[in-house]
Amino acid sequence: MGFDFTGKRMIVCGGSRGIGLAIAEGFAAAGGAVSICARGAAGIEAARAGLAAHGGLVHGAPCDLADAAAIAAYIQQAAAALGGIDVLVNNASAFGNADTAESWAASLAIDMMAVVHASHAALPQLKQSRGCIISTSSISALRPAGRQPPYGAIKAAVIHYTGTQAALYARDHVRVNAIAPGSIEFPGGLWERRRSEAPELYQRTLRSIPFGRMGRPEEVANVALFLASPLAAWVTGQTIVVDGGQLLGG
Repeated sequence: MGFDFTGKRMIVCGGSRGIGLAIAEGFAAAGGAVSICARGAAGIEAARAGLAAHGGLVHGAPCDLADAAAIAAYIQQAAAALGGIDVLVNNASAFGNADTAESWAASLAIDMMAVVHASHAALPQLKQSRGCIISTSSISALRPAGRQPPYGAIKAAVIHYTGTQAALYARDHVRVNAIAPGSIEFPGGLWERRRSEAPELYQRTLRSIPFGRMGRPEEVANVALFLASPLAAWVTGQTIVVDGGQLLGG
């Protein structure tokens, strides 16, 4: 079953590569108008050019997602460029993995507070369109692990906040859901680097996935498209795990 987002306006924060870019690609391929942001201007421009090949309206701008004022300015700019907002995707991550003040601060600012700031900035438009918010969490939020203390804890907070937002905005007909991906591999991403830099960890993780492979960004994007579509019109406050059974392996 295909998706049709003709006439819909989507913002993807953290949309220049990996899962975010795959989500933006899915929306653009289905006829949606898309805006993406990330910190690097070069990455945004490369992604924007690729998305434009689908023939629809594409907007892109660099944005420091650790900066509340920059987020508000970007959301306003994107809404003006697209003519409104129907879907907000919060996908950026600092991937904080050290139990240090610096790593905690980066994870809180980008993985959590960017969700708060972007949602607040987009909410007036989302109320008008009866739109939706989709945030990327992680299966790391669902089980303790000593490898990434800030990342897992903050992603757990994203899941809790997703439910809180859903309750807050339900009477405005704004749906809010989250996705918890497992280990996803793509060029330039974390797991591609770990394949060469930490091969034992890579192989151990691979063995934990019953399907016997890492996930692909488009497999997460497909769930995001479902959550943004009319097929999910009665779904809010939920977190969908997309991990090929990785959590089942313990």
